[in-house]
Amino acid sequence: MPGPDRTRTFTWTDPLATARAAQGRSGLAFLHAILDGTIAPPPISAALDFALIAADDGVARFRGQPGEYHYNPMGSVHGGYAATLLDSAMGSAVMTALDATEMYATVGLSIYLVRPINLSSGPLVAEGRLVHRGKRVATADGRLTDSAGHLVAHGTTSCAIAPRP
Repeated sequence: MPGPDRTRTFTWTDPLATARAAQGRSGLAFLHAILDGTIAPPPISAALDFALIAADDGVARFRGQPGEYHYNPMGSVHGGYAATLLDSAMGSAVMTALDATEMYATVGLSIYLVRPINLSSGPLVAEGRLVHRGKRVATADGRLTDSAGHLVAHGTTSCAIAPRP
């Protein structure tokens, strides 16, 4: 018999306003504007309870708080949560290398889950680092650690670079 229901409510801002705010900003300047509150974060941050916490040349960090609402039927946090945190960190690391006329899109993502994630994992930190920035393709790698500093997942990404519309 199922236990008592739980409820979660969150709010977000217009995602197209966030996207429009990128105009005229380099990738790093855009991330810094999110960090200082000038630009609202994308809705996925509120939906999955994670946030950008740092961005510098070639590196970006996100912090996420796993909750029961991230659990899979096996009794641990769904691997998609780890993948989303790493995709965000690695993609943002690529974004730090883009000028105001460029955008990126993830075209390949590989994630390795090496330790279970659950509520006792505490806040997770995903760090993405730029590995290579070419004219049309960039690559990055990332690490996801729990509150004790243990590696829980790692991965790589390939991103296409294109002109902004």
